[in-house]
Amino acid sequence: MRTLQDLPEISGQSVILRCDLNVPLDGERITDDGRIIASVPTIKELLSRGAKVIIVSHLGRPEGAVEPKYSLAPVAKRLAELLNQPVSFASDTVGASAETEVAKLEAGQVLVLENLRFNPGETAKGEQERIAFASELAKFGDLVVSDGFGVVHRKQASVYDLEKLLPSFAGLLIERELHVLQGLTNNPVRPYSVVLGGSKVSDKLGVIDHLLPNVDSLLIGGGMVFTFLAALGHKVGGSLLEVDQLDTVRGYLAKAEELGVKVILPTDIVVASKFAADAEFCVTSADAIEDSPCGPTGLGLDIGPESAKHFAQVISASKTVFWNGPMGVFEFENFANGTKVVAEALAAVDGLSVVGGGDSAAAVRALGFSDDAFSHISTGGGASLEYLEGKVMPGLEVLK
Repeated sequence: MRTLQDLPEISGQSVILRCDLNVPLDGERITDDGRIIASVPTIKELLSRGAKVIIVSHLGRPEGAVEPKYSLAPVAKRLAELLNQPVSFASDTVGASAETEVAKLEAGQVLVLENLRFNPGETAKGEQERIAFASELAKFGDLVVSDGFGVVHRKQASVYDLEKLLPSFAGLLIERELHVLQGLTNNPVRPYSVVLGGSKVSDKLGVIDHLLPNVDSLLIGGGMVFTFLAALGHKVGGSLLEVDQLDTVRGYLAKAEELGVKVILPTDIVVASKFAADAEFCVTSADAIEDSPCGPTGLGLDIGPESAKHFAQVISASKTVFWNGPMGVFEFENFANGTKVVAEALAAVDGLSVVGGGDSAAAVRALGFSDDAFSHISTGGGASLEYLEGKVMPGLEVLK
């Protein structure tokens, strides 16, 4: 893969830098700037070489139409603070504002173009529409650096087609992400544990299937655990359940037993009377959810305290740990304990500890953990999962 080490002389050159600045916003307030911070090393490296840096990214899912709530203007403002220098902003991507701002850009300066997904060509299914939009973008640059790891699993105009039109190179963030993920797939230091949570089993089927032959322990929490419990014959009340995945889960349990992989499920569950922050709740055995004091329709919203303690013991004894998906509804204080205990254990691992992006990254930051508490926090939840599934990543293939 072509990296920044392969860059030619770029002093005075216009570099289109594809970042993933898809950050959560509360109005114009950025609630988690992790992805912006992760993009800074590559930006600084390009500036140090005298480049004109033109940053492109998406934010949210505006479906090809201009939606002001998804503007990248707050991101440009935050970037200026992090870089300690002015950052220009164009109010469109390939229109009059972009053309004017690009023309004014000088070596060592930074420009952010407006949200790529305000243009239907960015995410178009049709190749010609994507290429047409990529061609409009390409006129602004001499080369492109791809550093948005969170989108490399997508065949989109700025991730794939643009890189075919201009000399293209991987940025420092993509290099770092791949280095860490390869550490999880190529002879990981053992014991190797994978902790999976989140709402749905169906979101994790590929990664379970691909990782089972490689791991020592698979710990299951979050909403997806209830499909595992149901597959073992337990009733789960009103908890989240994917009935169509029961046979698949039984197959994974059988395969794990055959491979000697420990599948660790919660033995106790925090059950609530309803899905709400102030809901009444109780702790019950994982095989007696419908018999809990919360009633037969109670729903599990977190792993119980004994299970959290057991998960932490397994994690602490591991040398390599990958975690994707919260253990419960961490946004509600009463149902955040499982996620917090797992995060604490992960932070104390004497080895490689990887938080697999997405909701997991949001959870650890919301619970007060700093990024450097872990070996690595991925900027791409979906991308990291697909990489671990062994899928072809269009945004990486095009850089080879």
